[in-house]
This record gives sequence, structure tokens and C-alpha cells, in this order.
Amino acid sequence: MPELPEVETVRRGLAPVLEGARLTRVEQRRPDLRFPFPDGFAQRLTGATLTRLDRRAKYLLGHLDRGDVLVMHLGMTGRFEIEAAAGTARPGEFVYAAPPDPKHAHVVFETERGGRVTYSDPRRFGFMGLVPAGELATHPWFVGMGPEPLGPDFTADLLEKAFAGRKQNAKVLLLDQRIVAGLGNIYVCEALHRSGLSPTKPAGKIAKKALPGLVAVIRAVLEEAIEAGGSTLRDFAATDGALGYFQHRFQAYGREGQPCLTPGCGGIIARIVQGGRSTFYCAGCQK
Repeated sequence: MPELPEVETVRRGLAPVLEGARLTRVEQRRPDLRFPFPDGFAQRLTGATLTRLDRRAKYLLGHLDRGDVLVMHLGMTGRFEIEAAAGTARPGEFVYAAPPDPKHAHVVFETERGGRVTYSDPRRFGFMGLVPAGELATHPWFVGMGPEPLGPDFTADLLEKAFAGRKQNAKVLLLDQRIVAGLGNIYVCEALHRSGLSPTKPAGKIAKKALPGLVAVIRAVLEEAIEAGGSTLRDFAATDGALGYFQHRFQAYGREGQPCLTPGCGGIIARIVQGGRSTFYCAGCQK
């Protein structure tokens, strides 16, 4: 499933096309994705202006001038394709590469500027909804969600309180969206490896002095991934259909049996399963 950097990469690619644009035509080609579309979905969007495109955890949030928020989740294989006038510049060099497969193209947005954005999802694990802006924080998709890992509320003090006395390992707790929103398996593995913290260690036994460093590394790993365009997941592509390439920078994830890249370590990356997810780490330098 695309993680926070992948979703942020998509947001940045879509923003120049959708932000400030009026939706002149919305085509909904099936009644549901993972969940049914809201009643009157296409009609409620047609004619609305998308004033701002945000991200919350792994959700894209399109704020509309009519007071609703278009909530979009990519699921496992959801992606957007952009068609615009030839030569249109986009931040990050997001350029439309290939037309979507019509049989998997489920929603089409057309704007008054002439842009066309198509949402395709072969497995249909993604979903879309319309939520009143004032009810967003209390909606079941968002209620109880922790702070953004790149935001000011994600601090060492927050982790200290969340970890205090906990016997669960740090890996599992960092994936708890109630503690911090948007962190996923790949980047938690990377952050723990770079921090030198064992994913098997009870969170309550992690020294307080190590937490500011962990917060800083989590931010750095995510920012590096966003800058690189996200990681390559088998079925995931950036907005233009081109796969990201942060996987070439992984120090732990997916490197089972390979030498640890930590200078002077000499250990080997191992793989274990925690909470049903693969964890890659080095027992030599992660304590």
C-alpha cells in the first residue's frame, strides 16, 4: 500500500492541475470502489471549485467551495493520470506519460482549464467520499488519528508519553495511527535502522534521550522519500505513471541477507514478522 511519501508525491503532482480549478465534468463509471460512492457523488462535485488539496496521513483531501471535502484514498493500486495541454509545466516534472487502461479507469475529473484527471484502480481497494469540512476531524476515517509525523505536534515528548511503560515493541507502536498518523511499514523499518534502535525492544525500555533522535530521523527519512518521489511498490506509480526510486536508498527494507550499510557494523540484515508485517533490521547495530 502506498505510504505517506507516495501519497504526498501524488498530492504535489495533482495540486497544479486541481487547486483553484472548477470541476466542469465528473464521470463516475461504477457504483463503488472499496466502499460505495456517496449518493449524488458526480452531481455534487460538478461545478464545484477545488480550493485546496491537502494530505492527512495517507488520505488526499480536496477542499471544495461548497463546504465539502473530497476524501480520496489510493488503497493498494489506485493512481491518478493527468492529461493537460502539451508543454504544461508541473512541479516535480510530473508529465503525463501514458493513457490509463479504460477498464480500470473509474472516475474522471475535468476542469474548466482543460485538464483531465483520471483515477484508475485495478483492485478497487481505494475509495472516495464527500465529508462536510466541519465534520472531518470527527469522521470515522479520521477520529482519534495522531499528529502528522512532519508536523510540529510530533515530538519526543509525545513519543515518551506513548511509549511509557509499554511492553509492545517500538515498531508496532509507531505503526499505530493513534500515536502518529501516516507512518507505514517501509519507513518505520528505515527509521529504526538509522536510529540504531531494535524493532523488537519494548518501547517502554527505549531511553528518553534516544527519542529526539528518533523523531528527527523519522522526519528525515520521510522528507528524503518525498524528495525522491516515494518508494517503488509493485503496483504503485507516481501521478505520471513513473515509479518512484527511493528503494535504491533503502538501508534496511527489503535487504534480507545483505550486509548492513551502517559504517563499521559488519552485520547482516535479517527479516522477521511483527504484527503480520515484515521487519528488516540489523541485530548488530540496532540495540
